[in-house]
Amino acid sequence: MNKVKWGIIGTANIASWGMIPGMKQVDSCELYAIAGRSLEKAKSYQEKFGFTKAYGSYDELLDDPEVQAVYVPLPNDIHVKWVTEALKKGKHVLCEKPLALNADEAKIMFDTAKENGVILMEAYAYLHSPYIDNLKKDIKSGIIGDVDFVDTAFVTQGYKEDFRLHKELGGGAFYDLGCYCTTMILSLIDSDPSFVKAAAEFSDLGVDLSTAGIIRFENGARASFQVGMILDQNSNSRFDRLYIHGTTGSIRSDVEYNQEGEVSYKIFTRDRIIERKIFVPNNYKLEVEQLNRCILEGENPHITSEFSLKNMRLMDQVLSDISFW
Repeated sequence: MNKVKWGIIGTANIASWGMIPGMKQVDSCELYAIAGRSLEKAKSYQEKFGFTKAYGSYDELLDDPEVQAVYVPLPNDIHVKWVTEALKKGKHVLCEKPLALNADEAKIMFDTAKENGVILMEAYAYLHSPYIDNLKKDIKSGIIGDVDFVDTAFVTQGYKEDFRLHKELGGGAFYDLGCYCTTMILSLIDSDPSFVKAAAEFSDLGVDLSTAGIIRFENGARASFQVGMILDQNSNSRFDRLYIHGTTGSIRSDVEYNQEGEVSYKIFTRDRIIERKIFVPNNYKLEVEQLNRCILEGENPHITSEFSLKNMRLMDQVLSDISFW
């Protein structure tokens, strides 16, 4: 089987516990190179995960002609810099969410990908899940009629020390968690937003610790979301919620974003309750497999540039009209 030689720039925790274990399950993926801010850190990842090469700078990895694709798990504020650098070097890129801090940055990145004939995909692993596919199929079947309201929440522990607490790094609950909620809503409501209103509680460092919002769409549907980094600090606690209301029924689920294993949701119609049970493999595995097919076989990215830009525009609307609690 043909394999894609992957490089990772940055030794972020999500690479260690999420992406790299997923990559190791993909037959078409070769863990080729890892780069850190120090060679010592990169070599520790090389030894732990079996990368062929380790580099002490991101530039060195991007200059390696053997690297075909790059995963970027860096802090949000430097996504645009290193994604565009990788794209200009002819590398395909999978960049952690949120892709950028605003839609203008995201457009620059996708334009750069197009100019250099390579693929850029935003890393929303959960959107590759068969759980999401099944939700969409049930909605498309008409079993709950036309979707007129979606509500979703993603609330996690607070943090004592974390990049998410620093505004200059693109921190905050909305950037880190709200992007899950907005992409879920946009995946389920096929219309453009016409009205957005949000309110947030901010920390002394200027990042939102909790944000809630409402969205109205051109087709008349509505949505609400709630995100927060407000539960007991460093407790690994979290709360996830999804409710989809239609004209003839509804769907309810407390499945965590990005959950693996057996997951389920319930469909409520006027005369019955149906429970769907789905087995979900590692979503990071599914994400890398899909992008590898794009590279090797010409498949289209599952997370399109149009979808990412639509989501970034919605996030811009929320952030531009946010009220203080």
